[in-house]
Amino acid sequence: MTATTPATGDASSDASTPSAGASLFEQAIGRYQQGAPLGEVIDDFLSITQQEPRLSAGWTCLAWLQLLDNQPQTALRAARTAVKLNPQDPQARINLSLAMLETNAKGVREHIDLVKRIRLMAPELAAELDESIADGLARRPDWQALAKVKAWLTA
Repeated sequence: MTATTPATGDASSDASTPSAGASLFEQAIGRYQQGAPLGEVIDDFLSITQQEPRLSAGWTCLAWLQLLDNQPQTALRAARTAVKLNPQDPQARINLSLAMLETNAKGVREHIDLVKRIRLMAPELAAELDESIADGLARRPDWQALAKVKAWLTA
């Protein structure tokens, strides 16, 4: 999860982001990148989403962190909110797919198909998504759902 990858969402691309929200967002991303404990960074993003409930990038990051921390039920709620706020965000769709896989929810294929189309139309986003997936697998090497999503996206 880096400041420019979709795993974090990019606060600067969200038109509704106030400068104070971006600052908190950027600080939380920095803490994640520096290896702060997941629970602390999750708390940061819980605060961000409470203060800025329409900031889709905040919900995307929260879902990612909750998935990394093996909290699929709470990640499912955060990911659904992220997708509702920004349906075109491929990282939000990946997070939702992961949470759905881990909670045995139906409907994963439509999200994967949309991300595959986005990857074809926007190669720069595909590279960022690949970085995000690599980061997730480095942080949680036994993450079977992410390995499955990676295989589907590159098939």
